[in-house]
Amino acid sequence: MSNSISGGRQESVVMGRDISGPITFTAAGRRVPAYLQDPLRWPLASGWDALAAGAHRARPDDFGDAVPPYVPRDQDAVIRARLTRAAYEGGLVLVVGDSTAGKTRACFEALRAELPEYRVVAPAGGPDLLTAVEVIDRTTVRCVVWLDDLESCLGPDGLEPGLLAELIRLRIPVLATMRHQQFDIFAAPETASETGPPEHARTATAGARVLRQLAPVELDRVWSADELERAGEADDDRIADALAHHGPYGIAEYLAAGPALFQEWHRAFRPGGRPRAAALIAAAVDLARTGLRPPYPLGLLTDAHEPYLTAAGGPLLRPEPFDSALEWATRRRHGVTSMLVPTQDPDAWDVFDYLTDHTQTSVPDTTWHTALRHTTDIDDLTNIGVHAHYVAPAIAESFYRRAAEAGSADALNNLGLLLGRASRQEDAEHVFRQAADTGHAEAMCNLGALLANSGRAEEAERFFRMAADTGHVDATANLGILLDGTGRTDEAEHFFRLAANTGHPRALNRLGILLDDTGRADEAESAYRQAADARHAEAMCNLGILLDEMGRTDEAEDFFRMAADTGHADAMHNLGVLLVDRGRADEAESTYRQAADAGSVRSLFNLGTLLAKAGRTDEAEATYRRAANAGHVGAANNLAILLDGHGHTDEAEHFFRQAADAGNKTARNNLDLLLAEMDRMDEAEATYRQAVNDGDEGATAGFDTLREEA
Repeated sequence: MSNSISGGRQESVVMGRDISGPITFTAAGRRVPAYLQDPLRWPLASGWDALAAGAHRARPDDFGDAVPPYVPRDQDAVIRARLTRAAYEGGLVLVVGDSTAGKTRACFEALRAELPEYRVVAPAGGPDLLTAVEVIDRTTVRCVVWLDDLESCLGPDGLEPGLLAELIRLRIPVLATMRHQQFDIFAAPETASETGPPEHARTATAGARVLRQLAPVELDRVWSADELERAGEADDDRIADALAHHGPYGIAEYLAAGPALFQEWHRAFRPGGRPRAAALIAAAVDLARTGLRPPYPLGLLTDAHEPYLTAAGGPLLRPEPFDSALEWATRRRHGVTSMLVPTQDPDAWDVFDYLTDHTQTSVPDTTWHTALRHTTDIDDLTNIGVHAHYVAPAIAESFYRRAAEAGSADALNNLGLLLGRASRQEDAEHVFRQAADTGHAEAMCNLGALLANSGRAEEAERFFRMAADTGHVDATANLGILLDGTGRTDEAEHFFRLAANTGHPRALNRLGILLDDTGRADEAESAYRQAADARHAEAMCNLGILLDEMGRTDEAEDFFRMAADTGHADAMHNLGVLLVDRGRADEAESTYRQAADAGSVRSLFNLGTLLAKAGRTDEAEATYRRAANAGHVGAANNLAILLDGHGHTDEAEHFFRQAADAGNKTARNNLDLLLAEMDRMDEAEATYRQAVNDGDEGATAGFDTLREEA
């Protein structure tokens, strides 16, 4: 989830169709930063500087160049193909990876190679991104938007689903990077309720909804064998040194001195080291991990570092004077970077992001509270709430409430999500209603989800419609789901198509299901394929089922495998069934085991059947037992048959009864036969009579036979 909302107002830049002079103010009177006023002053991609783009410095060579030669990465072709496509169709290409994995450099090289004549604009934040889009829309200059560290632009006043759609409409290419740590925070799906139909409950704030529409390119921190081979061909002493000494680290992170600085920082906590400097760095690292945006004023670092120094030993460590500590923490190492990084404000600092990304300890409560004391900005309060949302919910609630009191409807919405997650449904509903009353579309959608999950469908429909009327795509999809569930399929199809036209994967999948159910297989296939292209696992699985039914088993297998690779248990199960049908029992066994490990009880049952047919009865019995204990009635029946065959009649009776009591007619008949074989004719006859009374026609013949024998 993110600290953002949808439906935010975009302020237009006052200008003519073509830019002929400086642009000073937006329509709302906000001053346009000078660097955005004239695209002809933006750098050409072919002549842009890698360090200006945000690439990490390396140790300078003999000529003072801090940028080593580029070593081609395995993902270059993917990044460049997507960027070329975005130049024609518009849209966002996102590269995700760890700090110093080489994301920025790979994107920079792709930009120079594929769009050398494009002007590059790098907005400083969400509001500047809005302005940049307005400027590009009114110029004939070809431009590309560069968003290094995408999270800084996600939000109601920046990149939200509506603006992403506008970028596609205007055919503006955007190239962005994001660290894994931030991607995981912003992309985490959130629900308005943890009970009820998941289709109704899935919601997320604008940042998450943007990221759900993307298929990011993953750039590994540790280089592949092919990448290392290419690095060995580079004529550069720094790369040669990295190849010889990088050990478990990636080449790029070694070149950026990340591991060396991380180790030096932690060694500084030792007695005789630089404990106060280490505490200052630790405070800055954890302030960044709270989501508080840099720069960090010296007063804040002074306040925040004391608990770290105390926890490490305090006076026993003989800490150095503050000025000495600050000088050590800000000193450049290896000609690359410092641990605390200078900013435009000489009395405020940032922190080397490698240290932030590789710190795994929990942020102390004292640091959260220090951030709360020093923060008044609404966006910062909400953003810190987002970072605390899963790891420190009580602290997140404090930040959200402070931001809400200051007028943030977005914080109210996030607070509602937090309360719903804590099963405080009445409180969540109240908060969502407050946010919805301000016109907050995301809160309307979340309120609709909460109401739908609590059985108040009419109210839910009203709020879904209100949000859908603002263009909120999740609400539009949820409205379709609600209508479909009440049998209003024509209306449901209309809203599914509205959402699907924006590329909404869940709506495309649900549209595919509806079309398939109404006999329109060709249209269903098209909808499923579009959702599958967006990496929607359920759609891949559904497409596999459809293709299998159409006899296109090779294609079906491909899509089942694609969905299975995402961890989709049903796809693994279906793949196992297909493999059995195609005579590939060994592969099927492995696939069923993976599906069972992912929670598929059906796959446990099928695995047991596969093992039993192969004569591996001990393994089959153990597998059936697991499935039966998980509630699978067919497995209980089959387990009882195996047990009876091994002479364990008491246990067999137990599992036959378990399956029969759950309504399994075969198990009930088997139980009757077992009781008859044990000369417990009265019990057998009573069981038969119950089956007949329940309308089991198949039991009648057995009952008559039993009566004759008696």
